[in-house]
Amino acid sequence: MKIEIYQIKDQAKGNFNNGEILENKPIGFPGENGKLKSYSNIFYWAHAWTTNQKSTIGLHPHKGFEICSFVLKGKINHYDTNQKKWISLSEGDVQIIRSGSGISHSEELLENSEIFQIWFDPDVSKSIHKYPSYSDYKKNDFDIIDLKSKKIKLIKTENSILKMDSEGIIIKEYYFKDNEKNQKIEILENKIHSFFLLNGEIELDKKLIVKGDFFKVSDLKELDIKILSNSKVFEIVSPKILSYKTYYGN
Repeated sequence: MKIEIYQIKDQAKGNFNNGEILENKPIGFPGENGKLKSYSNIFYWAHAWTTNQKSTIGLHPHKGFEICSFVLKGKINHYDTNQKKWISLSEGDVQIIRSGSGISHSEELLENSEIFQIWFDPDVSKSIHKYPSYSDYKKNDFDIIDLKSKKIKLIKTENSILKMDSEGIIIKEYYFKDNEKNQKIEILENKIHSFFLLNGEIELDKKLIVKGDFFKVSDLKELDIKILSNSKVFEIVSPKILSYKTYYGN
């Protein structure tokens, strides 16, 4: 694999509460119609949003996985059975549920709000024996590298405040200006780089990438991107080979 592109039409679809919450899923569950399934230790990736009304996903259980929610726009409220209270999160904030031996939670997306919910596999065979825990982080908790041609928000690195049990995960956001037409992103050896275009337009491998498109890259030294407009790119780096078997045996 070098570059694989999954446009919005290639992604699984979902909704809650009769369409009050809508979803595109770059990485869907088995049985859904998206082209891309679980790989590395990324089990599931949903992009969810509301329009002009708020909506609540009722209390439901999780076990084993690390469930991360990234607030991309607007606000959400979160409740879980460990903390037993509602917590508000705003644009740029991140939450993680280390679901361990079992936890239930509920989410309310306010009107005109947008999130990622991404499930990571921290070696479920071991994590299901751990006591569940929850952490939330505010946008100012994350460092931003401000370069002339771009800004890079460091969400999860080896030394970041966000701690995960899932092996080898790096998470960043890139902000590219359209007056800097060409950009490069380093591709790490033995890693898979997964990207989602949050805003703007770019050209990759002579193909147009628009908001909502997803692409994954490995086996390159660097990725060449042509910036067509001000763009925001979300990136997760994960291992090509893990030290443990995942839930689906990846």
